[in-house]
Amino acid sequence: MGRVTTTLRLDGVDRSFGDRQVLKNVTFDVHAGRMTGFVGGNGAGKTTTMRIILGVLAPDAGSVRWRDAPLTTSDRQRFGYLPEERGLYPKMTVREQVTYLGRLHGLGPAAARRATDDLLEQVGLDARGDDLLETLSLGNQQRAQIAAALVHDPELLVLDEPFSGLDPLAVDTLLAVLRERAARGVPVLFSSHQLDVVERLCDDLVIISDGEIRATGSRDELRSTYARPRFELVVDTDAGWLRDQRGVTLVDLDGQRAVFDLTADADDQQVLREALARGPVRAFRPVTPTIAEIFREVTQ
Repeated sequence: MGRVTTTLRLDGVDRSFGDRQVLKNVTFDVHAGRMTGFVGGNGAGKTTTMRIILGVLAPDAGSVRWRDAPLTTSDRQRFGYLPEERGLYPKMTVREQVTYLGRLHGLGPAAARRATDDLLEQVGLDARGDDLLETLSLGNQQRAQIAAALVHDPELLVLDEPFSGLDPLAVDTLLAVLRERAARGVPVLFSSHQLDVVERLCDDLVIISDGEIRATGSRDELRSTYARPRFELVVDTDAGWLRDQRGVTLVDLDGQRAVFDLTADADDQQVLREALARGPVRAFRPVTPTIAEIFREVTQ
């Protein structure tokens, strides 16, 4: 990973509710211009962490810093936040609602209208701008909520389950919008239970379980750290002979395709030579772990 700039930093954050400690020494960075996926099971501490960043909750210990200085109320007014619990006014039209929130964030009337029109087009709601929020499907309500979080051109995006309720086409639309913001240098922190979406979108990853950070780093760094000596082989004949190879453990065998692990003293090139001796080899490559596999490994 090339040089990156840390824009948001959480350092040693603790938080309890009564006798239950829900965050324990939570420490991680969110970098400028990068998409940081924040993943964990239900009750892991994601939403509490995001609420502390936004000032909805205060930490019991630790600090949150923005651009190397303590985070202030003024800083937070320049953030964009998508809460997991949606909060738009059902009796307002989409355009009225997004424009109103732009005005609340300090935009003038004309600027708020322009930003609203641009965003409704980006999220695919330009044809529904004059419809009441309550008449929209849940997925389109989510698109409107996303537009509301972006209307004031925020300097940081904090998105709690932004893909919830979206169909695959809407997910692709939102991915494009968020990538465009990151390309401008905006740091984006987003949580999601949809690990396949996290895999597609994130540059960096933070994994939390039981209120503790279990892994953090760039996607490629974590893949490298948790990679096993695992390979995929595709040949023209049945690959069952791999069962008899020293140091080979079959993970998946489907006729001509096999996925296998190697022990530390085994030689992947020897396996390749054996395969070539038996006939044409169509593919032979290392298998990198998915985000879901890394998540399972560090949270078990």
